[in-house]
Amino acid sequence: MKPPYRSPTFWLGMLATVALVVVVRETALYVCTLFGLPSASNIVGLVVVFILLIGVRLWRGELPQWLSYSSSVLLVDSGFAFLPVSAGAGILLFGLGDELFAVCVIILISVIVPLWAFAKLSQKWLKD
Repeated sequence: MKPPYRSPTFWLGMLATVALVVVVRETALYVCTLFGLPSASNIVGLVVVFILLIGVRLWRGELPQWLSYSSSVLLVDSGFAFLPVSAGAGILLFGLGDELFAVCVIILISVIVPLWAFAKLSQKWLKD
């Protein structure tokens, strides 16, 4: 069995996935700039991709195999993309002074509550 990266369909799937992300992000940047909110383009693009994927999932019943596979390959190393952001956020946290405790509580709540909700939903779905 030859490795998947030797297959032309692997590279077409990777190219299509990257093109999808870039096109949606640049379109979101253009639309958000028209509304005077260019800094909101990343979250708008994220929501648009999420809605598109939900629509495809509801319409077809499943996501295309090439999209699932190439997305998982791309996400394997995506943790490295967050390292500079995490380091910068850590440095900025210590510059908050007396607001450090409040910001830390907000960060903990905003992480723990969604994780708890996701765990409860997963537990319910896995029981069925």
